[in-house]
Amino acid sequence: MQKFQLYINGQFEDGAAQFDSINPATGQVWAKMPEARTEQVNRAVQAAEKAFYASDWSALTASQRGKLLYKLADLIEKAAPRLAELETLDTGKIIRETSSQIAYVAEYYRYYAGLADKLEGSVVPVDKPDMQAWLIREPVGVVAAIVPWNSQLFLSAVKVGPALAAGCTIVLKASEEAPAPLLEFAKLIDEAGFPAGVVNIVTGFGAECGAVLSGHPAIAHVAFTGGPETAQHIVKNTANNLAKVSLELGGKSPFIVFADANLDSALNAQVAAIFAATGQSCVAGSRLLIEASIKDEFLRKLAERVQSIRVGLPEDMQTEYGPLCTLKQRQKIQQVVDASIVQGATLITGGNTPEGKGYYYPPTILDCSQTPQADSITTELFGPVLSVDVFYDETEAIQKANSTPYGLASGVFTNNLTRAHRMTKAIRAGIVWLNTYRAVSPLVPFGGYGLSGHGREGGIAAVLDYTTTKSVWLRTSDQPIDDPFVMR
Repeated sequence: MQKFQLYINGQFEDGAAQFDSINPATGQVWAKMPEARTEQVNRAVQAAEKAFYASDWSALTASQRGKLLYKLADLIEKAAPRLAELETLDTGKIIRETSSQIAYVAEYYRYYAGLADKLEGSVVPVDKPDMQAWLIREPVGVVAAIVPWNSQLFLSAVKVGPALAAGCTIVLKASEEAPAPLLEFAKLIDEAGFPAGVVNIVTGFGAECGAVLSGHPAIAHVAFTGGPETAQHIVKNTANNLAKVSLELGGKSPFIVFADANLDSALNAQVAAIFAATGQSCVAGSRLLIEASIKDEFLRKLAERVQSIRVGLPEDMQTEYGPLCTLKQRQKIQQVVDASIVQGATLITGGNTPEGKGYYYPPTILDCSQTPQADSITTELFGPVLSVDVFYDETEAIQKANSTPYGLASGVFTNNLTRAHRMTKAIRAGIVWLNTYRAVSPLVPFGGYGLSGHGREGGIAAVLDYTTTKSVWLRTSDQPIDDPFVMR
């Protein structure tokens, strides 16, 4: 039985209480996790606030901050096998994905390390002959970063990396579902040599952890990834501190296939879009919009491909598909699938909770073309359920793609270049993948529209999001100010 600790002010400590963490592949308790409550959360924020002003952090040059991030990246790369093993144990994600993804996380920290000393100010050519003005970018302050269990090292990297590059300090809250990888990550922060309090890592539940953190008066920026319901609570909490908020929320992303597309490529991409990571991805391509003339052929091939997916233990490198993270999520998915079938959706494959240990659920395809308002096509399930609808022309494809309050990701498959450009412009989503899906890079911003949130993570703009602009005025004349009662 493994045991994990919180990381507050450069020290590892037990939580106010403990809670069990379940291995989703077996349904058995495998570790004890520390539960941070109000007092510990407050201490973590206070440590971050003190560290923000302390000379061993605030006096570092931007280049020195970058060197710390480079060292952290090297440590992540070295520790990737251990971190991947923990993520697989705690979340049920297959080891072949956690290994690849965590190794790539190091590149995110290297990217932000390189940006640390590129945050330049500017001189403003003001319209006053006896004045000079310039702008300085300064760190916004203490950041609260709140991440979900899925892809947690990646989703924390796009917050921690730019925040530290900008000179902020941070309290990182790991999800109470499967927090092991981020609690282990604290050891790398410690080893890299960041001053005490610059990064603090906690986990815990609702009112005594997340709400205390997001509403704390010392928090200047809340960066959250998760569901819209939780985001609404966070926004309300920030009425207490007027913190800046960036939100990366859910999606009900359309995956659009035109008849002229490379269907084999589209087929593989659709499998990746909805069945990789057992569908537990905010960018999951969970709505297949297929041109009517190729629907039957595409669904036949897709069903054949799905039935060949290798389901197994997540720690086996040959496994392509593992369990869901929680029993609660599996129960929700089954309820929505059952309701959709009652509403008129046709089950193509999957759709039934299997017997046996663990939280497995089969890859499921529902033909909703006769019931486009079925629950499965309107509800974000965060699981391996693909809802299928048809379109007859480009206009209808756009209308159906945008018929959702979400707007995170989308995929378009066509060999018509001009159509691809038209679709890119028309789709209301923060990401449009053309003839590919699920590609990411530290250089490219990531975020959505509508209920998928606001703000962007990744790219140069992400670092700027953790800064604020200071305007500096200098009067160059030696003459006395002529009229003190008139604004100059």
